[in-house]
Amino acid sequence: MEIIKNVKEGSLTLQLSGRLDTATAPQLENELKTGLSGVTELVMDFKDLAYISSAGLRVLLFAQKTMNKQGSMVIKNANDKVMEVFEITGFIDILTIE
Repeated sequence: MEIIKNVKEGSLTLQLSGRLDTATAPQLENELKTGLSGVTELVMDFKDLAYISSAGLRVLLFAQKTMNKQGSMVIKNANDKVMEVFEITGFIDILTIE
């Protein structure tokens, strides 16, 4: 998985590509744990994310809980496979998805 990071005055955009699974979820978790300080808007762009596993969902839940306390989080450009995982797991009701 590759993460492209863009920071602008309280806003953090993370563009993810590849697979967000057991092997790569710790990479995203570390990025979030070190990068969310002072962030009021988190945008996660999933345009090039091919797959998400339960380990990836756990990291998204961590990010959402953190951002609920300090601002907002939006997921953009999720493909049909990722959206299906969100729907089956009920994450579609927890996350803001555009």
